Amino acid sequence: MPTPGLDGYIPSWHKPEHDDLAELARNFFAKEVLPHAERLERQGHPDREHYLKAGELGLLGLSVPEEFGGGGGDFTHEAVMLHEQQQVGEGSLGLAVHSGIVTGYLVHYGTDEQKRRWLPGLCSGELVGAIAMTEPGGGSDLQAIRTKAVRDGDDYIVTGSKTFITNGGLADLVILAVKTDTSQGAAGISLVVAEVSAEKEGFRRGRLLDKIGLHANDTAELFFDDFRVPAANLLGSEGGGFFQMMQQLPQERLVIGVGAVSAMQRAVELAVAYAKERTAFGKTVFAHQNTRMVLADCATRTRASRIFLDDCITRHARGELDVPTAAMAKLWLTEGQCEVVDKCLQIFGGYGYTTEYPIAKMYADARVQKIYGGTNEIMKELIARVL
Repeated sequence: MPTPGLDGYIPSWHKPEHDDLAELARNFFAKEVLPHAERLERQGHPDREHYLKAGELGLLGLSVPEEFGGGGGDFTHEAVMLHEQQQVGEGSLGLAVHSGIVTGYLVHYGTDEQKRRWLPGLCSGELVGAIAMTEPGGGSDLQAIRTKAVRDGDDYIVTGSKTFITNGGLADLVILAVKTDTSQGAAGISLVVAEVSAEKEGFRRGRLLDKIGLHANDTAELFFDDFRVPAANLLGSEGGGFFQMMQQLPQERLVIGVGAVSAMQRAVELAVAYAKERTAFGKTVFAHQNTRMVLADCATRTRASRIFLDDCITRHARGELDVPTAAMAKLWLTEGQCEVVDKCLQIFGGYGYTTEYPIAKMYADARVQKIYGGTNEIMKELIARVL
């Protein structure tokens, strides 16, 4: 079903191969994962077999070079896959982090040995990836992290804790932001890759966090108590972690933006369809002028957002997406998502507040978009710095 207001719109980066990918992804999410949605929400995490199935179909690591087991594409392919996941309403698999973020760090900063060791497993679904920046007392302030990694021979000894870690419950590989030099601020931060497929001495997974939305996606606390990580697992150079994160955060924020616009499109589709079927006061809800005005606003906001997003994707594919523009995208698109979903829910009336209708789940899932990836308040600060 085409999104009202976007009929016939084709992004400038779009190629026929993207249509084939979209169909493959849509069928996978709709037929393989979505039928298990209620069970996945109850258990609070996705099934590993769904990661494996996605890997079999070539849906993981779409932008990873083929020599390391990936699809050999670019971010546009990741964007198409993530768009289709949101469009069908599948929220268990943490692919935005697994493929949209983790593989990018390894491709950009990993040695050939590290790439050959980890990327094929991430692309096949045998390994699940996570990235752990946020700490209980740190939030969006990455320079304030306290998790330490002290060099001891051929290892780093890691001590500290992380929270709000997407995929944390199932993760086999965790890219950890740590302080390797506590006397320094940003210059003392490094990234190390922790292999945690099994419970190891010094490593413990905390509880899966009970969230108001995204119930089927595992978000966990991670604890490290003199946990040994081989020094060979250092990603890039010691002390280069903050710079690496700053380089990769624009893509992370673009990933969030893809989800935001896709959710806006789906909300408008659902609301228009409902308004044309539901009757009130002797005519369809859509026949009431206020409903049409609200939907016109939502469709316009969605189209403008889609065009801005596609411009950012085009810039990113050329390696030209700067930090302030990525911050603008994250800010504008997630604010728009929450606004559009809220307005569309209102059209459903009381039914919109019941879990019987997808719009209710979309409302609960949307709120965190303004928080993770750097809060929207931080996005405004990043934008203001260049004014």
